[in-house]
Amino acid sequence: MFKILAFETSCDDTSVAIIDSNYKVYVNLISSQTTHEDFGGVVPELASRIHIKNITKLTKLALNKANLAFKDIDALAVSINPGLIGALLVGVSFAKSLAYALHKPLIAVNHMLGHIYANKIEHPKLQPPYLALIVSGGHTELVDFKEIDNFTIVGKTRDDAAGEAFDKTAKLLHLGYPGGPLIDNLAIKGDPMFHRFPRALDKKDNFDFSFSGLKTSIRNYLRSQDKQTINDNIAHISASVQKAIVDSLVSKTINYAKKIKTKNIVVAGGVSANSCLRKEMISKAGEIGCKVYIPPIQYCMDNAAMIGSAAIEKFNRKEFSSLDLNAFSTKGTRFI
Repeated sequence: MFKILAFETSCDDTSVAIIDSNYKVYVNLISSQTTHEDFGGVVPELASRIHIKNITKLTKLALNKANLAFKDIDALAVSINPGLIGALLVGVSFAKSLAYALHKPLIAVNHMLGHIYANKIEHPKLQPPYLALIVSGGHTELVDFKEIDNFTIVGKTRDDAAGEAFDKTAKLLHLGYPGGPLIDNLAIKGDPMFHRFPRALDKKDNFDFSFSGLKTSIRNYLRSQDKQTINDNIAHISASVQKAIVDSLVSKTINYAKKIKTKNIVVAGGVSANSCLRKEMISKAGEIGCKVYIPPIQYCMDNAAMIGSAAIEKFNRKEFSSLDLNAFSTKGTRFI
């Protein structure tokens, strides 16, 4: 059995985790950067500076909580793309420094592949073939996995991600940031049929996503309403927006699942924590005989445990990175 010390700094959460080859998570620490709430979104330079302040403290605390020392660690893993380049570089530089000082192997992990591997923590035997929907603040992709290193991106966003639509709606409604959980909590008390917002690219055999038009439609609708009407119906508006986003995600995933006759659907990324998405995906997948895998809530958001989980198979194959490893911000699921 081996243990991996993993780092995740792709956006505004600094995370350090320790996981072993049986997918047992010893510790998974996350430091969320509340500073960005004042700006209604992530400020990249601020994120990088806060990562620098947090990562050493979290590493020491992680080892402490797990009752382990550096000598007990067999490898270091770190997310290297996609994400904010400055933020990624903090994690990559730190992991490289530790790998050099400790003479331990270094493993590079694609952040989006990490989200998929978050499902392995609860379901260690999960293996392709499966269809994966990865949805977060910056990414929306539908990926057909034949093998873990043999996959095709069959659908992706042409503009904004699903998480961005939630955040923009929350900003327009003056709810705060991040928007996803705030909209979800309000939507529970609302009527999703209160107002019908558009579902883009809803033609048959189109598996791409688009949410920029939805954001424009929400803004125009809110501009056409007086403040009191919005306040009185904020739960209904939230539910209607959520319904539009979830309908698009679920319908395209289910339609492609039927097309390839897959039996397994994997949902991952921050938006996979959304209660409506979880409920609708499980319900619709059940109708076509598909099993749905969704990570526990604590592993939906950006976290280092998922990065360590994705590194386990690479460790077994001895797919280690050299110390000239560099971060890059190109979007997309990749097997590095």
